[in-house]
Amino acid sequence: MINYKTVLQGSYYTAIDENQVGHQANSLVCINDEGTIARIVLAGDDDYQVIVNDAKQQGTLVSLSDDQVLLPGFIDLHVHAPQWPNSGLALDRPLYEWLEEYTFPLEAKFKEAKYAHLVYDNLVETLLANGTTTALYFGSVDNTGNLELVKSCLAHQKRGFVGKVVMDNPEQTPAYYRDESATAALNETENFIHEVATLNENQTIPVTPVITPRFLPSCTDDVLAGLGKLAAKYDLPIQSHCSESDWENGYALTTHGKRDATVLDEFGLLTDKSVMAHGTLLNGEDIQRFKDRGVGIAHCPISNVYFGNAVLPAKKLLSENVKVGMGTDISGGYDPSVYQNIRQAIMSSRLLNDGVDSEITPDLRGKHDAAITAKNAFYMATVGGAKSLNLATGQIKEGYIADLQIVHAKYPTFGQQVPEDTFEKLMYQTTVSEIDHVMTQGVFVK
Repeated sequence: MINYKTVLQGSYYTAIDENQVGHQANSLVCINDEGTIARIVLAGDDDYQVIVNDAKQQGTLVSLSDDQVLLPGFIDLHVHAPQWPNSGLALDRPLYEWLEEYTFPLEAKFKEAKYAHLVYDNLVETLLANGTTTALYFGSVDNTGNLELVKSCLAHQKRGFVGKVVMDNPEQTPAYYRDESATAALNETENFIHEVATLNENQTIPVTPVITPRFLPSCTDDVLAGLGKLAAKYDLPIQSHCSESDWENGYALTTHGKRDATVLDEFGLLTDKSVMAHGTLLNGEDIQRFKDRGVGIAHCPISNVYFGNAVLPAKKLLSENVKVGMGTDISGGYDPSVYQNIRQAIMSSRLLNDGVDSEITPDLRGKHDAAITAKNAFYMATVGGAKSLNLATGQIKEGYIADLQIVHAKYPTFGQQVPEDTFEKLMYQTTVSEIDHVMTQGVFVK
């Protein structure tokens, strides 16, 4: 008799690749003490009933109801944690105005530990409640607040990747909210790495520190060069923004005479551990550079509508084997739900496909063969995110970490429904109210 920590009995969906979603009915997902999926037993397997009986006897069987299904937990590749109080605010403003008048003043408040703890504890709980088991966070300039974010992730057993935001360019950042110098920024980044290591001691799900230049306009060349060296020294992930808007793109060309992807690459900031947010204005050369370096893209479809100035060609990127995951981009993205971003990703791709200007003839209006499906978007929210962070999660698969969510159908079916129909309805209709349980590394956290 094998003792599993938990045996989940029910139907599940998991992405096989960017175009296929696998489904198994009435299976057993057996989770070991380390929080890994040790075995998946299908309904027809010889020892199915034996395992069910053993789990019942040990009190470790969790049976899903008929309208519940098991899904991988979602991975959010782009969250500005200190912007959580501003979600849904000032989205009608240009990006630079939104930053200077709303975002920077808010982020500056996170030098206060008490305020940071209040916000971050709520944010981490909210993301978990929405089925997000892993998140890649931008913190703020001040490490006092950043360490509170790390503590909140550890306290709630959230798989967190956290970066101390670096912004030292006095021409593009306010005097009240920036690093004093490149040297100070690099020292604080290195201090943060060491302090996170201390907090991680004896933790089941340690937090990963992330090298985080805000974006090209905020950073001097000296700090970018230093951050590239720190990333190599400590073998750490890197996150930033790249080709997000006409303004950002134009800044790189004006000040450096090069595209921002080229500049970041020259400073050692594009690696197979890098995740670049948005990418709506990446050109063919940039995309090839990302592919060659193994860079992941955080697709943030809601915020891209407001600040991206274009639609990310997600289908093209997936077809070219570029790593693409999903990001909410709180607070440029107004909703913490990856489900909402799945829907917007599909809608935006349809607009890209069909075009939006009715005065242009249909044959010229759109970018044909650009529309993605719910399966494509689900893949990005799970497997794409996991690949971008080099994690063995995002799939319901033997040997993978048990980061999972149990959801139920929002509406009755009024008859029989094939599994593919159920899956599509879940992607389009699930809200926080339909997410019944969330599990990180085999532990129920909702």
